[in-house]
Amino acid sequence: QAQLVESGGGLVQPGGSLRLSCHASGFTLDDYGIGWFRQAPGKEREGVSCLSSGDGHTYYTESVKGRFTISRDGANNTVYLQMDSLKPEDTAVYYCAAAYGLSLSPNYRGSDRGFDYWGQGTQVTVSS
Repeated sequence: QAQLVESGGGLVQPGGSLRLSCHASGFTLDDYGIGWFRQAPGKEREGVSCLSSGDGHTYYTESVKGRFTISRDGANNTVYLQMDSLKPEDTAVYYCAAAYGLSLSPNYRGSDRGFDYWGQGTQVTVSS
């Protein structure tokens, strides 16, 4: 059974760091583009970062550029989201999602359409 499982969320002070993990089972992540999305209470789901399946292209929403880094570990079938210099406005439930053969276009703006698998989410809370 194909599934994604996120981990690594938690409570962190402003300015701190967390690394989220997204582990796939039942399929090979290298064949998929991976997106990280987040949803804060009362807000719509937002595309945070995305990694293409083949060419390594990446997308970051403007508010996380320079602070978040997405990466892939094929050997462990896992994708990571390194989050540094965290701010209270980063507080949300973070989800990873996989889309077969996804190749990011220059016009990609964080859409969550077309993703085949979704994880259950992990809570990130940034607060002093």
